[in-house]
Amino acid sequence: MKEQIDIWLVGNTGLRNPNRIQDGFKVFAGSPFVGNLHGKDNEIGFMNLLNEKGIIQNEEGKDESGSHARKWRLMFAKNGFIYPQIKKKDGMQEDLGPVDNITPFGRMFLKADTYAAVQECYLRAMSVEQFPMPDGKRYFSPLRWLLAIMLELEKRTGSSELSRIEFALWGHTTNPSYNLSEVVDHILDLRRRRSVATAKRTFDRKEIVERGKYYDKKSDNFLDYSDMNMRYLRISGVLQRKGRGLIIVPAKHVLAEKLAKSTASAEVLIEQYKILCKGAPLPTDDITIARTILDDLIKQMKDRHIVFDISDLPLTTPTEVNIARQRLESILAQTDEIQYAADQCNQWKEISDYMELLIKGGGKTVYDEDSAIEVPKDETPVYLEWTLWRAALAIDHMLNKPYEVRGFKLDSDFMPVSAAGGGRGDLYCEFNDFTILTEVTMSTSSRQEAMEGEPVRRHVSDAVLKYNKPVYGMFIAIKIDTNTAETFRHGIWYAKGDVKQRLDIVPLTLEQFKSYFVAMFEKQQAKPEHLRDLILECETKRDVLNAPDWKQYINAVVMQREQEIRAKKMNIKSHMAPVVSAGAIVKHIAFGNGQVVGIEASFPEKYKGTIKIPYLVGLPDEISMDPNGKTLHHMRFGKGEIYAYIVVFEKMIMEISYPKFFLDGTINVE
Repeated sequence: MKEQIDIWLVGNTGLRNPNRIQDGFKVFAGSPFVGNLHGKDNEIGFMNLLNEKGIIQNEEGKDESGSHARKWRLMFAKNGFIYPQIKKKDGMQEDLGPVDNITPFGRMFLKADTYAAVQECYLRAMSVEQFPMPDGKRYFSPLRWLLAIMLELEKRTGSSELSRIEFALWGHTTNPSYNLSEVVDHILDLRRRRSVATAKRTFDRKEIVERGKYYDKKSDNFLDYSDMNMRYLRISGVLQRKGRGLIIVPAKHVLAEKLAKSTASAEVLIEQYKILCKGAPLPTDDITIARTILDDLIKQMKDRHIVFDISDLPLTTPTEVNIARQRLESILAQTDEIQYAADQCNQWKEISDYMELLIKGGGKTVYDEDSAIEVPKDETPVYLEWTLWRAALAIDHMLNKPYEVRGFKLDSDFMPVSAAGGGRGDLYCEFNDFTILTEVTMSTSSRQEAMEGEPVRRHVSDAVLKYNKPVYGMFIAIKIDTNTAETFRHGIWYAKGDVKQRLDIVPLTLEQFKSYFVAMFEKQQAKPEHLRDLILECETKRDVLNAPDWKQYINAVVMQREQEIRAKKMNIKSHMAPVVSAGAIVKHIAFGNGQVVGIEASFPEKYKGTIKIPYLVGLPDEISMDPNGKTLHHMRFGKGEIYAYIVVFEKMIMEISYPKFFLDGTINVE
């Protein structure tokens, strides 16, 4: 009989990221749409609610039919979080549960408060044999079938790795109606022929065309559905990335062996749904298998010389054994993250490429058929955090661990899952002599200041109180709104007890940070001190410039310091006089500390002699200062220059010549 390919879908192309499902399901659980998710009005209503809560971005007029809601409903039902609608031929709805109502398993999913717990929920759902076989009588689990393929590959080659093109042509296009051994034969034949092909992309296209002869839909689906299917399969926690393909997670190998299944089930669909909605059992629910998996994990950790201790934990029930296993998995994940962090200095070019994609609003960069990076357009916020986290790890020299720097969650491939929650900053990088708190946003509108001004200052203020060392804030966005710059230019925050703080926060565009980051690595000058010095230099003129001019000055400083890095002149002392801010505290070599209270300036164009100007809290409205810190512009007297600063010391008031005594070391700005 001629083969007829049917690609199975464990996810949905309209909801490509399974990590978003829990957030959407929480919105659903607290809505009036529980039990009422069918019908056009309900679908449109739920779609609008998801949009209102920021779960989806439904551009005005883009979807007026409620199709978004139908895609979410499908994923809720397919994973057993709500009762699916039963066809009459498959049984009675009342024997399962009310359509669209939350199931016991859905309640369990809502309580999953760690990424490991979320993964286990998906693993239980994907282990259920609910996908129809070609005969229409039996059902199978795509995850179990794929594990059977990968374990057979490992048996023959020593590795369970399955490449993207192999998955596309012989993974999600097959099911237990195929002979497992013959499927693996096809994969190995494809692998052998591809290894000697000179043009891999051309080879892949020809193979897709050939396989497409047995498929009655678009041949683009082979690869398009592959990316989506593999992403859903990975959230089970049993599989992880290997290039653009898949491999079995080493720590879950025994579990994979227990789950793998190359045959279909003859159990009727409604019985599968009952298992799904109650919460399917896993091999780890059995005490013997749970102990076997734990013992295997212990052996792996000892082989890697990873220190651990579970002597305080009882191991008498499956639950207790699994708690012990989860502790070890957490230690293993942290160890792997430390190793990942150590390698980021070698990945700076890829990190830079991610920045470029973010600047463009998302997209994909394909290096070759086996290597590509992507920033999904609807996941740019978390990818921005993740990319800047990787950049910080690449610069290195931090005292805190990589998992202490970030607030967002990672999957087992160190890819971002969700953005940092509220109540803390995005990235905390602690170094020997200072701490840099990085805050990021994809917002570019005039609401940027309203959304970010208060929390960023609060987070930096909290960090100032926490760390016994200087704290610098770095705010990074695709575009800096001028109102945001104005807020950070002042940098004022009142901490508990009305303690006034002057915070150091510099706004940078991602393009500015990227160019500086690349320059540091291209010239092997990647040091956290260079970031700190950039922040400090950008701040020097915030008190004498308005927000638009300060933004221009920051850009000039970034460009200048980038050029200095490329010329390797970062340690040359500047011969420029410092910009003196209003009310600045200064130190004289003879008279000690004093405070600037005024300026003596000359305006030779329209006034003979000098004019004394108050300068304790700022310049009068009719006077402005150039970024050079010396030239003034008076609305009546025209252009002028600062001749001296008036400084109050403990026992005298003096006029200190500027810039002479500020350059020769007689007086320094504190």
